[in-house]
Amino acid sequence: MPERALPHKRWNMTQTSHDRLLIIDFGSQVTQLIARRLRELNVYCEIHPYQKVTDDSLKAFDPKAIIFSGGPDSVMREGSPRPPKAAYEMGVPILGICYGQQVMMHDLGGRVEAGEHATAEFGRAYVTPTDKQADFLNGWFMDASGREQVWMSHGDHVAEIAPGFEVYGTSPGAPFAITADLARNFYAVQFHPEVHHTPNGATLYENFVKLAGFKGDWTMGAYREEMIAKIREQVGDKKVICALSGGVDSSVTGILLHEAIGDQLTCVFVDHGLLRLNEAEQVVAMFRDNYNLNLIHADESDLFLGELEGVSDPETKRKIIGKLFIDVFQKYADQIEGAEFLAQGTLYPDVIESVSFSGGPSVTIKSHHNVGGLPEKMGLKLVEPLRELFKDEVRTLGHELGLPASFIGRHPFPGPGLAIRCPGEITREKLEILRKADAVYIDQIRKHGLYDEIWQAFAAILPMRTVGVMGDGRTYDFAVALRAVTSVDGMTADYYPFTHEFLGETSTRIINEVKGVNRVFYDCTSKPPGTIELE
Repeated sequence: MPERALPHKRWNMTQTSHDRLLIIDFGSQVTQLIARRLRELNVYCEIHPYQKVTDDSLKAFDPKAIIFSGGPDSVMREGSPRPPKAAYEMGVPILGICYGQQVMMHDLGGRVEAGEHATAEFGRAYVTPTDKQADFLNGWFMDASGREQVWMSHGDHVAEIAPGFEVYGTSPGAPFAITADLARNFYAVQFHPEVHHTPNGATLYENFVKLAGFKGDWTMGAYREEMIAKIREQVGDKKVICALSGGVDSSVTGILLHEAIGDQLTCVFVDHGLLRLNEAEQVVAMFRDNYNLNLIHADESDLFLGELEGVSDPETKRKIIGKLFIDVFQKYADQIEGAEFLAQGTLYPDVIESVSFSGGPSVTIKSHHNVGGLPEKMGLKLVEPLRELFKDEVRTLGHELGLPASFIGRHPFPGPGLAIRCPGEITREKLEILRKADAVYIDQIRKHGLYDEIWQAFAAILPMRTVGVMGDGRTYDFAVALRAVTSVDGMTADYYPFTHEFLGETSTRIINEVKGVNRVFYDCTSKPPGTIELE
């Protein structure tokens, strides 16, 4: 959808309300982390692929500062990515990172050379300061060692800095690791300050936005008030349908819309029979009873489970669920007369990832189901009040809206639900066992005070039966796998290091309390190479 390729072209409450920083993306896999670091400083920013940034779009965006991201290309390759020349002529501070540094040097009169073994750096490195001082480096090089750990990932290197730049830090493979032209407020670093492995990297971003004069006015309290006004302006007196899953994103969307337009909103909760123990009842009680929302509880579990009978391929299961979800949602939405808008909880990472950086198709790891395709099919216009937010900002907005902390802090739950935690064929028996085992597991995590330390935890029922002994009898029952990971954003993850005592206690409870289980495993796989979910 071309409209998604330029997120700033949609109605945008930040157009005049906030100072804005533009991140020009040259294809780095960690560009989103730059935006996250800036949002943590209450600075509004957007990521735009370099192909979409023109002289006219720069003028329209009117950034207070610009950041050039890293990227996999070489500036010496003919046709390699470049920012518009106008970026250098706007009179705003610019920060170049990795490839962004190299492109700045190349464009402004310096020289970049192809990588050689002695100058390529990948992984942890250490930068030492020169004798020059700059406010950009306030809070750096304070350690007794006199150096800073950074994360490098470059083959090419800057061989000669551009006129006006000076060197402020060096590393073994990057003699120009930190450079700056203070007169023009141009800064460039060869490493990645946004990643976890540059421990003091956030300080550089904080210094940069201070030098650029940002007020730090990007708060969820302000966002709430401005977005409510914008929703009312967009919707007017028309009706809106919202697909409510019970997850944090759709719930915050629903409550924000309800606050803005009241009874003009109707939420449709599609119950596909693949939810956790008592989850459907909890969702209905919370939103219909506590918030007095117009809520349709579409219990179509028999339909979904019937279509999934005998299906074991994970991608086929996802596609069946996705198609049925759209069909069911449309059936109930058609009952709402006069609806002109469809609301969904699209987040900013969804907007970014909808644009292929190279312009070509990306590899399908697994498909996701949402209400994609419904706006066009039903002739509805979209309302996406969260499309400028990251997940942590959505949680903060949820607190602003008064949603319970226990609900806001819930672990992510996939759209296909328990279907992808039940490898192989899905049956009602297996789902019942899985719900109970998962409930015991989460109860254990909460009792031990570990829930908020974990990004996501769940049980899965494995497509196997194992022999066991209970009392004096032989059993032949299912095996359950437990999964718990730590993560910042779900893009990478590591398993949570439970104690053996916790795992033993939890295993005993599951086997004793859940009929049909006689063996419990713990999954110690990180992401990559695995994924967080089993399917």
